Amino acid sequence: MMQQGRKRELSAGLIAALIFVSACSGGGAADPQQAPPESGSKTETPAADPAPAPAEGGAGEVDPLGKYDPPIEISSVRIVNDTFRYAAGEDIENNVWTRSIKEKLGITVKYDWVVSGDGPGGQGEQKMNVSIASGDLPDVIPVNSRQLKQLVEADLLMDLSDVYETYASPFTKEIMTQDGPNALASATFDGKLMAIPNTGSAMDGAAMIWVREDWRKKLNLPEPKTFDDVAAIAEAFATRDPDGNGQNDTVGLSLFKDLYGGYAAIDGIANGFRAYPRKWIKDESGQLVFGSIQPEMREALLWLQDLFKRGLIDREFGVKDAGKAAELAASGKLGLQFGTMSNPLWPLVDNKRNEPEAEWQSYPIVSADGQPAMPGVGLAVGAYYAVLKEAKHPEALLKIINLFVETGWGESTTPEHYAAHFTSDGLEKHKYIPFQAWPARKNLDIHLHISEAMNSGDFSKLNPEETDNYGQIDAFLKGEPDSELGWGYYKVFGPDGSFKTIDKYVSENLLKHSEFFGAPTPTMADKDATLQKMELEIFTKIILGEPIELFDKFVADWKNLGGDAITKEVNEWYAGK
Repeated sequence: MMQQGRKRELSAGLIAALIFVSACSGGGAADPQQAPPESGSKTETPAADPAPAPAEGGAGEVDPLGKYDPPIEISSVRIVNDTFRYAAGEDIENNVWTRSIKEKLGITVKYDWVVSGDGPGGQGEQKMNVSIASGDLPDVIPVNSRQLKQLVEADLLMDLSDVYETYASPFTKEIMTQDGPNALASATFDGKLMAIPNTGSAMDGAAMIWVREDWRKKLNLPEPKTFDDVAAIAEAFATRDPDGNGQNDTVGLSLFKDLYGGYAAIDGIANGFRAYPRKWIKDESGQLVFGSIQPEMREALLWLQDLFKRGLIDREFGVKDAGKAAELAASGKLGLQFGTMSNPLWPLVDNKRNEPEAEWQSYPIVSADGQPAMPGVGLAVGAYYAVLKEAKHPEALLKIINLFVETGWGESTTPEHYAAHFTSDGLEKHKYIPFQAWPARKNLDIHLHISEAMNSGDFSKLNPEETDNYGQIDAFLKGEPDSELGWGYYKVFGPDGSFKTIDKYVSENLLKHSEFFGAPTPTMADKDATLQKMELEIFTKIILGEPIELFDKFVADWKNLGGDAITKEVNEWYAGK
């Protein structure tokens, strides 16, 4: 962590990865998205907690950050990926976090195995599946929701209800519920807390509109308030030579071949029509239904088809991944896309580097019915940490999480301690600690606090991370060389940054959460990949111009090929929740 006004030599990709919060780079095998950088920690001389209470929690007061004396050892496993980098002479078992955990808590974490390969279906998930099948499991087991359910059904896990109540610090408990009750509920079976979730932020994934603002003002276009406005802006950007080069080479609206999630996606467009693809929502009878097959999704696809027919959407989106689609923005040929709060850090910052005069502005998604649009969000849990029944020190898991959140955002944070444990030296050091939890409001609070400080001129109340982020912004506002990354921070956290849009969603209670947050149902595990592939193929064909009746056939096929069985299972889960 650097002091205010100084710049870190970090890549835009690294910063974007840190700013994401939907799920963290913890020890589990779970979600694609990410997590942010944070603050400092407890004093360098830790308090002593001579003897831990019994595994199921004890009657006396305990110190959530108390040190074991004598020290203890617990076992776990780790899944790492190619983004893990270490200082010279260090590795996953020897780094700043292993030292802090040992020095402050008296805990050594030993890994039964460490493998490379994150993400669904990767080597890490496969290795964990083998461990579960063989019963060769460590004390603390990082798992995804499906694996957690398997372990619960096999009766291999400890009920952590009392351990959590006794050992989770007040701050950890606050973080666990900042995004609502669903994170803990997703780890609760028959009223028993069977794992601790690695929490993230649902709000950070909410869709918004990004407009090339200097083009909008140059062409005297309205701000996007309706779908008609969005179409008019896209048409002007595609046909009125906004870059002034005399050629017909600009694109109105960008999409990418996978359609959903993050940059240049259709989620925000669908949400504006009250459609929630790949999410489970309540119908008028109170039953859960799949958003991709509802009539509102048909309307969203028709709108997209119309824009494509008019030449307002990138003609080649169907063969472009997100990286290829992003090249349009970076090269100065794109005017509008539906994305998320982090897009200034990737890929829009590359456009700013190439065209210093380029400006982008975020706006809330628009509505097709005149009522405020409600962006859909999912469950922000990156992984679960379960504890084997035979483990001697289940409370050690909570103590390590307590240390992580206190080091990141606690009242005792310091810039130096933050730097040492999170993002100094161009390293994503938060990835080294095996057990984590992230505050849902962290990034929103950075925006609110920086905006207040910029308005008042008083920066003394900013925490270490906020001070660091403002340092990036300040460098940009002062026109320092190579400060485009500060522009990215400004467009995310500044007074008119993307979190102004997130703040509107939150303060007006507009976020629409998916109602299903359980492990994949049996039919879902068996059929979902096939159904999702079919959905992607059909929706792409419709956008490209095939008859809308193809949607009706898709709905019937989805139901017949496993969708009806999945719907039944999801509603059985919901009834027993």
